[in-house]
Amino acid sequence: MTTTITGTAEAARDATPPTDQTVLRFITAGSVDDGKSTLIGRLLYDSRAIFADQLAALSRAKHKRAHLDHAGESIDLALLTDGLEAEREQGITIDVAYRYFATPRRKFIIADTPGHEQYTRNMVTGASTADAAVILIDATRVANGELLAQTKRHTMLAALLGIRHLIVAINKMDLVEFSEERFEQIRTAYLQFTKQLANRNIHFIPLCALNGDNVVQRSAAMPWYQGPALLALLEDLPAAAGERAFGLRFPVQYVLRADGHKADDFRGYAGRVEAGMVKRGDPVLVLPAGAGARIAAIRSGDRDVDEAVAGDSVTLLLDRDLDVSRGDTIVAPGSGARITKDITADLCWLDNEPFAAQRKYLLRQTTRTVPARVAAIESQLDIRTLQNMPAGSSLCMNDIARARFCLGQPIVCDLFDEHAITGAFVLIDSATNQTAAAGMIRAVRP
Repeated sequence: MTTTITGTAEAARDATPPTDQTVLRFITAGSVDDGKSTLIGRLLYDSRAIFADQLAALSRAKHKRAHLDHAGESIDLALLTDGLEAEREQGITIDVAYRYFATPRRKFIIADTPGHEQYTRNMVTGASTADAAVILIDATRVANGELLAQTKRHTMLAALLGIRHLIVAINKMDLVEFSEERFEQIRTAYLQFTKQLANRNIHFIPLCALNGDNVVQRSAAMPWYQGPALLALLEDLPAAAGERAFGLRFPVQYVLRADGHKADDFRGYAGRVEAGMVKRGDPVLVLPAGAGARIAAIRSGDRDVDEAVAGDSVTLLLDRDLDVSRGDTIVAPGSGARITKDITADLCWLDNEPFAAQRKYLLRQTTRTVPARVAAIESQLDIRTLQNMPAGSSLCMNDIARARFCLGQPIVCDLFDEHAITGAFVLIDSATNQTAAAGMIRAVRP
């Protein structure tokens, strides 16, 4: 395990803002009442990322959880993310709330995810596109070095979803008199729990989200901590590897026809470039059929462009007519895309209804939906020990397991560790149309 412990000396930061700002997506996660929403509110407030009308709305809010701003007026920073009426009434986060802000050094997309076990599925949604996770731990609730179950569950899910940077924010340090001993106790317990997680960068920060200690500015109350404040750390995290370096992956979402009655009618294939790049004239393959062609034109809106890169939504025109449908994937030759009807995947069960072998399921991966049967549940994960247990006959909500699937039709995929979008899927109960599970592909067979 690669572990980075922030706490030695604060690195010198470049005073000149970069000309090409990178976007960092991160989530906050942890147990109920660990202070996730308050932390985000404090981060936005102290970095001057809140508009005047938002502050006015906070001041008018009925449900205040008592915080004094610099002018002495009572506001509730958690309400910046707790927008649902039920969230304000109960004082908990239920749904994922996204917030956007920028500093001179970087742009950020924050996902405030629920802490209650009942809403773990919402946490998975927020974490699926994150580059980093801020795992909050209430310094007053770690008894004898034993972490809470939700802290362990969220850490494990972050690892399964391939989040490269874990920031352990040990919150409410003011309630333990800013004790370095308590900080070290929690840090040791967390490292002991995560020692089996490979290639993980873990950073530790003691803070008080309510008062702003070590959130945007370093805190004088904890002179023993010599690392950066949370915002400085987020600004300095390395950006994720660019999707452009991966081979072309273009799942076809729609087939566009202008008329359909003439041989020379317009035929375009609309979708989003999920990885790599494509240029006019490039050779491509349409999978799973394997037919080849060249890119005749690329259209973005109502104009032609010479190329498209990962993240662009475009329409591709080929130099020859092929049988291409929604769910097919256009790839670059030799880019390593896999075609398979037999996969092994890690599952996070999200449905209230437990898994049942006799039920019919659909597997939706990129734009393709195929019938799927769970051939075997190979193992289940004990989140308390990170050990694989013998598989049971059923999976219940929030269970994590490894399963083998037999698919009714082939899919075009990559391993999740190689590419998160083409290596992920959702499992749908065909009877209820409910999302049953989220899956990450770990192995494929021809």
